[in-house]
Parts: sequence; C-alpha cells; structure tokens
Amino acid sequence: MDHLNIRPATAEDSALIYRFVRELAEYEREPDKVTTSEDELRDALFGPGARGAQAVICEIDAEPVGFALYFYNFSTWVGKYGIFLEDLYVSPEHRGCGAGKALLRHLAQKAVAEGCGRYEWNVLDWNEPSIRFYEACGAVAMDEWTGYRLAGEALRRFAQG
Repeated sequence: MDHLNIRPATAEDSALIYRFVRELAEYEREPDKVTTSEDELRDALFGPGARGAQAVICEIDAEPVGFALYFYNFSTWVGKYGIFLEDLYVSPEHRGCGAGKALLRHLAQKAVAEGCGRYEWNVLDWNEPSIRFYEACGAVAMDEWTGYRLAGEALRRFAQG
C-alpha cells in the first residue's frame, strides 16, 4: 500500500491550496465563483491577520493529493466548540485510495481529542458520490436545517441598514 501522510499546511502550500480550490470549484461546476488569489489565501490562512481557518494536506508517497480546510465554531446548546469542514478535496486520479476518508477521519480524531461536541460540513444536494461517501462514514444529513448566506452586494446593503 502507498504511504499516506496528513500534515498541517504551511504558507509554502498556498499555491497548492489555491490549485486544489480551483479544482474543487471546477468539480462543483462553479469555476467562476472563485474570486480569491493565491496571495489572498496565503494572507488569510497564514498572515498576521489570520482568524483561525486551518488546512491539512494529504500526501501519498510525498505527493500532495488532497486537502481539507476547517475552522472552529461553537454550539450554545452543547456548550462546546466544534469543527466545521469548509472544504475536502482529493484529486480525481487519487480518489478511491483512502485519501478522502483519511482526511475526514484525521479531523474527526482532532475533534474527539480536543473535546469538540460536533464535526459538521455541507455537501451540494446533487453530489451523490460525496453524499454516499459521507453516509458510509456514518454522517447524518441535517435535512431540517436550511442554510442562508449574505454575500457581496447583498451583505453590503444589509450592513449599511
């Protein structure tokens, strides 16, 4: 079996993370929605103004094959922090070799070790391969919740009152 390693991302991984984000956007059929740059990602994740988002890189035989980006949230009902998985991505040529499950499990182990009450993420409703994968890992869809978002001009208008 190939040697699989998961390590914390560093500023030197910014180009790699940006590449994975672009590939993920292509997979999710939204390539034009990525408005960030490699430099903006580097600053946001590793610069002096970084606010807690973190990333890990999955390597097989020292070749980067995927990443996960996450941050901490808090549940008032549970009274504990949780981990929110923002992105999980494995390059198509490496899917099916256990890299995605290893990334998902790595963060689950982190959540348990740190006493987190929850480990959560979102998946597009059309993404059947990912839905099947998550359910096979024991995850449960939160069908009773509907996500909302303010972004761009709508966010600015609302903020202005």
